[in-house]
Amino acid sequence: MIVKKWLFAVTLLSALCVLGAGQVLAETKIAVMNVQRIITQCDSGKQAKVRFEARMKDLQGKFKGEQDALVALQKEIEKKSSAWSEEKKTEKARELQKLRRELQTKTEDANFELKQLQEKELQPILKALEGVVTDYGKKKGYTAIFDIKGGVIYFDKAIDVSEAIVKELNAAMAKK
Repeated sequence: MIVKKWLFAVTLLSALCVLGAGQVLAETKIAVMNVQRIITQCDSGKQAKVRFEARMKDLQGKFKGEQDALVALQKEIEKKSSAWSEEKKTEKARELQKLRRELQTKTEDANFELKQLQEKELQPILKALEGVVTDYGKKKGYTAIFDIKGGVIYFDKAIDVSEAIVKELNAAMAKK
């Protein structure tokens, strides 16, 4: 969500710069970058991914026992329900529903926690990236730098500055 807002703002700002510079269009210097690739290739992004995946694996490990218990109860109901009384069937069905609801609630909580963690990990990277792109654009004399995911249909690979931005971002994040 944060990435989309940031990309929209960058694209809009870049478009305004290009439109405002209509008379000097011959002097316009435009570049593109792949924000997703930059985030996954920069050192901070790689570290964030490791932390995120470790937490996800930890949460999955916690749910494994509960999922196994749910499957075991379901199999027990399938195998033994014909021999049970109606009261016993109803009791086991309620128990199964209760386990499903509990697992679903815990899964939703875990997904929310992972989303929060992802935003927490990405926010400083995106903030640094914004500054790096601005500085890089000014330093190299670019009129606009677009994200390729933001509606750019065609571009020559020569104007892709993603690798240079990754290097600049790594340097900027190392200082923090």
